[in-house]
Amino acid sequence: MKKVMFLTILCLLCSFSYSTSATPSEETYGYGYKKQYNEQPPDLGFYAPLIEKYNGIYMGDPNKKKVYLTFDNGYEQGYTSTVLDVLKEKQVPATFFLTGHYVDDEKELVKRMVKEGHIIGNHSNKHLDFTKASESKIKQDLKALDEKIKSYTNQDSVLFFRPAEGRFNEKSLEITNNLGYVNVFWTVAFVDWHSDRKNGWKHAFNEVMEQIHPGAIILLHTVSQDNADALSHLIDELRKRGYEFGSIEDLLWEKHVPLH
Repeated sequence: MKKVMFLTILCLLCSFSYSTSATPSEETYGYGYKKQYNEQPPDLGFYAPLIEKYNGIYMGDPNKKKVYLTFDNGYEQGYTSTVLDVLKEKQVPATFFLTGHYVDDEKELVKRMVKEGHIIGNHSNKHLDFTKASESKIKQDLKALDEKIKSYTNQDSVLFFRPAEGRFNEKSLEITNNLGYVNVFWTVAFVDWHSDRKNGWKHAFNEVMEQIHPGAIILLHTVSQDNADALSHLIDELRKRGYEFGSIEDLLWEKHVPLH
């Protein structure tokens, strides 16, 4: 947490001197990429330089067998405790991107996340599409959720942000960056947010393993029983293949992310 606090202060100090020479585009994008398989990182096309321009991250070092677990939590279906149990047993760090609704309704789980060494990121208080919101509304939304997180836990700052539904534009990247947030995207994900679809743990396991690659930021949703049941198998298999699990916080240092 000391690293998070330091990085946040540094980011906020630098933001005062940050400016761009051109007006950022307001064209809306739905984040995506072309999968490569065979432990090769996906092709992000123009998204990669655009995200990097505003100091965002989407993967770690593609030459290091290190991966990063992240979870998006909009509401609870009873599986997050299992996920936390597995992470604790396997000693694996994770980042949980939460909405305001989740923080309001699941205070004990939120407290547990931080108590057990995980990081909480901002996923928009109201799960807003920031490409359709004014700058003042974006600031208000982010601040509201940050204050909830800090009031319920001992996490004293919120550094990481993930856009709702992966929707963003250059303007939203600039605004969140200038506010001191690091936008976190991903390189491994699949359709796993439909809580009524149960395909078994092997389905989730195979979806992740066929996309895995060195430096992967993995996005999973905790509303999926398949994910909860697969997590232990995934961790064991990845370690068997020589992978380590890192923290998004450490990734900033490893990649030397320039904070403005």
